[in-house]
Amino acid sequence: MNLAQIATAEGLRVSLLISNRVVTLSALVEANDYRLVPKWLNQDMKLSDIIEFGDHALADITNLVEGAASFFRVDSQFGLPVESVSFLPPIYPSKIVAIGRNYVDHAIEGGAEPPAAPLIFNKLPNSLSSHNAPIVLHKISTQVDYEAELAVVIGRRATRVTKSEALEYVFGYTAINDVSARDLQFGDGQWVRGKSLDTFAPLGPFITTRDEIPNVQQLKIEGRLNGKIMQSSNTAKMIFGVAHLVSYISQAITLEPGDVIATGTPDGVGIFRKPPVLLKAGDVYEVEIERLITLRNPVVEG
Repeated sequence: MNLAQIATAEGLRVSLLISNRVVTLSALVEANDYRLVPKWLNQDMKLSDIIEFGDHALADITNLVEGAASFFRVDSQFGLPVESVSFLPPIYPSKIVAIGRNYVDHAIEGGAEPPAAPLIFNKLPNSLSSHNAPIVLHKISTQVDYEAELAVVIGRRATRVTKSEALEYVFGYTAINDVSARDLQFGDGQWVRGKSLDTFAPLGPFITTRDEIPNVQQLKIEGRLNGKIMQSSNTAKMIFGVAHLVSYISQAITLEPGDVIATGTPDGVGIFRKPPVLLKAGDVYEVEIERLITLRNPVVEG
C-alpha cells in the first residue's frame, strides 16, 4: 500500500495510490457500503493516526479498497492524477535521525574511513519538505549538495529492540533527499546546522508499507540531477542495514511512531566531484528507489 498526505480545499487528506490515481480516504469511504467503514476512520485524520492504530487499520483500508473495486471498474477516472496533486510531507515526525557514511564508496569518496558503528546526526523538523516543493538556496551557503537516501518510517515505539525483531517496528519506507550545505557542515565541525536549513529534507511522496518490500536490503537507489544519473547504488551496499540501524538507535534513543531514519547516501554526491557539482537555481533533483515512488524537487534561490 502506498499512502500519502495531500492538500485539498477541505484541508489535509490521507490518500492512497490506486491504479496510478490518488484516492483520498474520504472518497474511498463514499465508494463503499457504509457497513464496511471502520468506526475509527474519520476524514480529518492524519497518516500518523493510521500508524498509531497499527496493522488492523491497514487491514481495514485494504477491505475498503476491495469493497470499492467494482466502483473503480465503472469509473476509470476515480481519484486524481498524480500530476495534479499537491503533496504534503507524508508524515510529520518528532525527529529525523540521519546516518552518515553508511556506504563504503561514499565514505571513500570523501576521504574518510568507513565507520565502525553508525554515525548518527539529526536533521531538525523545520527542514522537512515534500514532493515537488522547492529546495531553497539560502544566502548563508554557496555549497548546497544533494543526497539520495532511503528513509525508514517507524510504526510503533521502539526502545532497546533486538536486531532480529527490529523490522517489526517499521511501518514503511519512502525517499528522502538529505540536502546539505557543505560549507556550513564542514565549517561548523558538526553537521546539524548544515543539514537542517529550511526545505533541506524533502520526503515522500508516498510511504510504501513494509509488506510491499520483500527485502529492504535489495533495492536499487538512484539520484538524478536534471535527468542525469549522479548516484547509482543498491541498499545491499549499506554498511549497516535497516534492522541494525533501528536496533542500534533504539538502545539509547526511543523511536516513536512516525519517526524517520535517513539511512545514508551512496557515492556520487556533488561536493566530491572534480570539479564539484552543486545545486543551483533551476535544477531538479530526483530520488528514485526501487519499489517506491520517485521524489522530485526543483531548486530555487532564497
